[in-house]
Order: sequence, then structure tokens, then C-alpha cells
Amino acid sequence: MTRINRSLAVVLAAWLFAAAWPVVAQEARPGVAWDALSVEQQQLFERFRDGWDELPPQRQQAMVTGSERWLSMTPEQRERALERWRKWESLPPEERQLIRQRWQRFRDLPPEERERLRDDYRRFQSLPPERRQELRERWHELPPEQRQRMREHWRQMTPEQRAEARQGSQSGHPPQAGRGGGRR
Repeated sequence: MTRINRSLAVVLAAWLFAAAWPVVAQEARPGVAWDALSVEQQQLFERFRDGWDELPPQRQQAMVTGSERWLSMTPEQRERALERWRKWESLPPEERQLIRQRWQRFRDLPPEERERLRDDYRRFQSLPPERRQELRERWHELPPEQRQRMREHWRQMTPEQRAEARQGSQSGHPPQAGRGGGRR
């Protein structure tokens, strides 16, 4: 592993542990002794070796969790993760803060609402690229007020009404914010 790749791996492992931080921080678990780390983890965390024992136990646990995830990835998955990390690092601080806020709002949603959003995202990702681009363009062409009305309208719909609206949009007829669709 080249020095640059190792540095990126350390940064990425730290980033991955940050994703796990809220879960790990809630659990009061003991720290991890340096000698308890695998050889691969010790290589990954080499720059932390001298100060490992001074790290808070929760941070050690989070780093171990992130490193396990990193080490279980295929080379292709690691490259994609590094690319996402590079993209994240290139974002302006304001945009990163906005993403963090949105992620926190998502985490604060009830589990069934988070799952519904994940399903919607999977459904969107399964569309052909041209159709996704067309939908993005149509969305961005809408005035902000209309986009907000559509978001609110969508949130008020029952799952059945959402399914019906999706069928209409697949046939080329987008749902209208003013037509039916509110909870009854």
C-alpha cells in the first residue's frame, strides 16, 4: 500500500468511524488495547500508535468499527469510498454543514419514514439514467414555492395514494399538488 493510499485509508477509516460515532457513543464500552487490534488495524492506525491509549474509549471503539468496515471492503468498494471521501473533502464547508443537517433530520425520522425514503430512493435509482435526469430537470425547473408545496403534499399522502401517484408518473403524467391525495 503506497504512502498516499495508506494516508487516504486512515482518513477514510476516520470518516467511517464518524458515521458510526452516534451509535458507538451511546454505548459505554471499554476502550480497545493496541495489542488487541489486528495487524491490519495496527497498520491502518500506525499514526495513532503513540497516543492510542489517550484516545477516549468511545473513539477507539468507533475507529475499530470503521476499520472493520474498511478492511471488509473489496478494492473496488474501497476505491469508490475514497472517491466519495475526496468529493466530500472538496465541498465547501457550508455545503457539508447542510448535508450534516439533512442527515440528522433523516436520522430523527421514525424508522418507517426512513424506510419509505430509502424505498423511494431505490426506486429512483432503478430508473434509466435518462429518466432520472429528466425528473431532476423538471424538479429544478419548478419555482421553490411549488417544490415546497409538492413536498408537503407528498408527506400528507397515504402509502396507497403515493403508489397511485407513482403509477401516474411512470405513465408520463406527474401527480398534481392540487388533485386529491390528502389524508382522509
